[in-house]
Amino acid sequence: MTVAAQLDQLCINTLRTLSIDAVQQAQSGHPGTPMDAAPTVYCLWQRFLRYDPEDPNWPNRDRFVLSCGHASMLLYSLLYLCGVKAMSPSYEQAGGLAVTLDDIKRFRQAGSRCTGHPEYGWTSGVETTTGPLGQGAATSVGMAIAERWLAANYNRPGYALFEHKVYALCSDGDMMEGVSSEAASLAGHLQLANLCWIYDDNHISIEGPTRITFTEDVAARFLGYGWNVTRVADANDLELLTRGYDTFLATHDRPTLIIVQSHIGYGAPHKQDSKEAHGEPLGVEEVRLAKEFYGWDPDAQFHVPDGVPEYFREQIGRRGAGLRAAWEKLFAAYRNQYPDLAEQIDRMQRRDLPEGWDSALPIFPADAKGMATRDSSGKVLNAIAQKMPWLLGGAADLAPSTKTHLNFESAGDFQAPGESGEAGNYGGRNFHYGVREHAMCAISNGLSLSNLRPYAASFLIFTDYCRGALRLAAMMEIPVITIWTHDSISMGEDGPTHQPVEQLASLRAMPGMLVLRPADANEVVEAWRVIMQLKDRPVCLVLTRQALATLDRTRYAPASGVARGAYVLADAPHHSPDVLLLATGSEVALCIAAYEQLKVEGIKARVISMPSWELFESQGQEYRDSVLPPEITARVAVEAASSFGWERYTGFGGSILGLDTFGLSAPMKVVAQHFGFEPAHVVAAAREQVVRHASKK
Repeated sequence: MTVAAQLDQLCINTLRTLSIDAVQQAQSGHPGTPMDAAPTVYCLWQRFLRYDPEDPNWPNRDRFVLSCGHASMLLYSLLYLCGVKAMSPSYEQAGGLAVTLDDIKRFRQAGSRCTGHPEYGWTSGVETTTGPLGQGAATSVGMAIAERWLAANYNRPGYALFEHKVYALCSDGDMMEGVSSEAASLAGHLQLANLCWIYDDNHISIEGPTRITFTEDVAARFLGYGWNVTRVADANDLELLTRGYDTFLATHDRPTLIIVQSHIGYGAPHKQDSKEAHGEPLGVEEVRLAKEFYGWDPDAQFHVPDGVPEYFREQIGRRGAGLRAAWEKLFAAYRNQYPDLAEQIDRMQRRDLPEGWDSALPIFPADAKGMATRDSSGKVLNAIAQKMPWLLGGAADLAPSTKTHLNFESAGDFQAPGESGEAGNYGGRNFHYGVREHAMCAISNGLSLSNLRPYAASFLIFTDYCRGALRLAAMMEIPVITIWTHDSISMGEDGPTHQPVEQLASLRAMPGMLVLRPADANEVVEAWRVIMQLKDRPVCLVLTRQALATLDRTRYAPASGVARGAYVLADAPHHSPDVLLLATGSEVALCIAAYEQLKVEGIKARVISMPSWELFESQGQEYRDSVLPPEITARVAVEAASSFGWERYTGFGGSILGLDTFGLSAPMKVVAQHFGFEPAHVVAAAREQVVRHASKK
């Protein structure tokens, strides 16, 4: 064996033993996949990956996504041995190592950079938060789309600024999950030749051999998706692995799946190829036997042999530093020749807005007929997108219904070349996701992680199909924009299968998610003003299909109050109301109508538009009390959705006009009447509240 081959094997076994020891010490984790996949990722990182450990945020780096997030110790061992630097000042001490040996020793312990599953932002070198299987793979499709889009829009002759590749290590579980199938189907259609999924085919899941649940021909499935498929018969053969990666790099018209045959728990004499190697520590004696198999000192723990870190620096470190330095020189020359484009790239990297991004925002005149908030949102979206070239997105086959198509001349559709040779357009800003809601949201996460500003759209009811990706966007604190229309039982004839009831409450319950449900066209404008300034949280913009009156802002408060989450839209004389009427979205109009009727009856009401609970809760106590005076306990909340949660604003003595059942298939007005969403019911509830609370004074 050559010296280089000996060093390769020493490095691979260091990856394995660090992973084994960390799991064993934590008494928690998944040792088997790091043991079997160590050669696969070692070969990729040492021989192929365009990545500089000194700057893990370099824009043209290759991306490596560990979709099988349970194998996290394999990634942490790599980050440590490669010397990847900490670059996330929000959570890390910038300039040091992203992962230290002490972090590895404290795997899965509070404060360690080595969490149970990889977490974006917490640990530099983690490209996306993974754990729920399929999410990483689907997110990697978004990263690959982003590279194609960036290259099409910013590369110029002699300036190949964006040419990176995206690799994802996937497990049997990733192959089973539906979201990865959705994403793979779209990736094949889009001919994303810069995308490589590596399938660690070890035939074991937590319950046992995959033959009990998963006997399909994965290669045939991916060929059907339009992928190139190649196999590596032995995960321990670096030359076969090298040939597999070379095959990917030589493929220019489709994504590649490399199926790598491996043995989970490789080297553990009693647990190799068993479910026990998957999700639990090997045990002290089995660890010793595995180390002996590797030619390791069985008593050595967290041992890093001399020369191993140096060999990583010599290979990936030197290659990555050279590639990054060449890119920075190229970008400097590009900046001189194309200063406007370079400034756009700079702003993207910082998540900054372009100058004048809001200069064309419309102002909607008062109009009793009004328009659906999905329609006003479409107008606002197009006005912003013309000023912000990297705002892009699409819908799950519902752009005409969600009004999310960018319709100005230069927008274009993102498409691959056609079968008959017609030109594609990887520079287009309209994405067609097909009926793939979950993949759409995961792909949007990948676009955002590449510093583009994506939006995704569908009906509010279909957030149920997107939950995993939405939750990860919130965990990662990335500003993905999701637009959800057809927001209530006012969908009417489509019936309860399409009428959202509990979705608003569930989205509000998600930590970090910002939910906005505007009441008219000008609240939509202000909602978008809030959305575009977000840098560290995702948003759900919830919109109507039916027309809503555009309020006369000379009679009622300006819509700029949206920025504070809730505001007094219409008030009683001398700011001394008898009753508070609270609502969001389409139900604000009901409260305004009730307010006018109550005024005639001599009851002083205050109408509060509450488009965002989250923004309101972030305000100071003084402002919140000025909107909802604690001494005014007569309160009515109105929302055509689940009543769950409104008691925090009404108190238990208040009245909530909401839904505690599913909807009804009937015309919109009939549905509204059936469930009592009419001004008369709001007036009656307000009267009852005034009487009840007056008697308690």
